Amino acid sequence: MGGGLNSWVFHKIISLENLLLAWREFRRGKRQKKDVAQFEFNLEDNLFSLHQSLKQKLYEHGKYTSFYVRDPKLRLISKATVRDRVLHQAFFRIFYRIFDPSFIHDSYSCRKKKGTHKGVLRLGQFTKKVTGNHCQTAYALKCDVRKFFDSVDQATLFRIIERKVKDPDTLWLIGKIIGSFSAQPGRGLPLGNVTSQLFANIYLNELDQFTKHKLKQKYYLRYCDDFIVLSRIQNDLILLLPQISNFLLEHLGLILHPGKVIFRKASRGIDFLGYVILPHYLILRTKTKRRLLRKIKRRQVDDRNWSSYLGILGHCRGHKIFERMIA
Repeated sequence: MGGGLNSWVFHKIISLENLLLAWREFRRGKRQKKDVAQFEFNLEDNLFSLHQSLKQKLYEHGKYTSFYVRDPKLRLISKATVRDRVLHQAFFRIFYRIFDPSFIHDSYSCRKKKGTHKGVLRLGQFTKKVTGNHCQTAYALKCDVRKFFDSVDQATLFRIIERKVKDPDTLWLIGKIIGSFSAQPGRGLPLGNVTSQLFANIYLNELDQFTKHKLKQKYYLRYCDDFIVLSRIQNDLILLLPQISNFLLEHLGLILHPGKVIFRKASRGIDFLGYVILPHYLILRTKTKRRLLRKIKRRQVDDRNWSSYLGILGHCRGHKIFERMIA
């Protein structure tokens, strides 16, 4: 993009065509919801009104409705209005294509052709390479950022984006979206916004670039705020930890979760994204297995969930679990 993005990006985001396409993507699986049905009842007027408010810079983001879900941890979800969520989708449609090419290959959260299973398989490949096909000892450093989404510094995020985006109209809109929520003054991204997934990757891409290119770590991968580094030399990982910790604190205002910094021999299995990666095969994490079987026992599984569970088992050594599921 050279010296930055031109104003065409803003006009592309707010165009009626893009808003309509965003609406179609947003409404999938939601058409029975009351607020979505109400928005659709006057769809043309609502989209035109949103377009005009953005074009004239009169747009103001609405308030969020918050509620808890268990996933499996208890998480606070912040739900924007339908109008705002359509805008989020419209923004995401354009900005994903602009920022995704700048991300490292081994960032797997909320990216096309990536995801949890690709991340787990890649970690298996890394483990095989670093151990010389499981013939040598290797070690894993696994970390997790403490309260990541609540801790994102909005001014820092804006400055990171501003390095690539120069158009004042686009920056105005980004400021509206980022500033629409706060877990504490000047901090936080709302769980529930499609934009938060993209902003999280933009923010933590700073860590990715630092670890891959400054620290020269070949066997590094990340999924959201969980990341792993592999090495044949345990002391290298021990020395790596304070460098990563200091970078996160000084440049991004983030702190590693002290209870989730784990050093481990790769041969003992690496717990990542619901699976345990062992030499030659994967198994399902014990907590994941128990939760799956508990839901089946309580008959809390519909056809869609059943297909999802079969997909999960299809990526690991799960035949015994499947036998218990159908017993």
